[in-house]
Amino acid sequence: MKKQFLSIFIRYIILLAVAIPNLYLFYLIFTPLTTNIVYLILNLFYGSSLIENTITIIHNNLAYPIEIIPACVAGSAYYLLLILNLSTSKIKFNKRILMIIASFLVFFIINVLRIVLLTFFHISNSNLFNIAHQFFWYFLSIIFVIIIWFAQVKLQKIKSIPFYSDINLLYNKIKK
Repeated sequence: MKKQFLSIFIRYIILLAVAIPNLYLFYLIFTPLTTNIVYLILNLFYGSSLIENTITIIHNNLAYPIEIIPACVAGSAYYLLLILNLSTSKIKFNKRILMIIASFLVFFIINVLRIVLLTFFHISNSNLFNIAHQFFWYFLSIIFVIIIWFAQVKLQKIKSIPFYSDINLLYNKIKK
């Protein structure tokens, strides 16, 4: 029983520790990764340069600066995936680490493709840019996180429910 309480305590302390500095860790890791991978992909199609978090694309003698801001990196989406993972009980340590890495990797790939697609829309002066940007921002990013999480649950055969399983365990132990 002590082991279960310790597991709950450690998992939620990690969640708090990651959140307290305003998700700094996610932005520290994923901002340069996202920026550099997007730059490499866009450089296959256009002449471009990278200075800090701004990719400047030259197309038809026009310069298009694409700034990768924190909202583009979507640190809160990575945090939501971490919350879903760490708030779910009865997952062995190795499986949990594998699930975190896999979910982060899948979201990272989707996010990079989203930025590249939006950049193509922007450079082509497509009317779809604003619509697609808003649609991705308000709707699809959450849908992606949910799909990634449910896919993880199905693939890994997880039976616990985030938060609920931990609360239920604690409630039953306190009740006794």
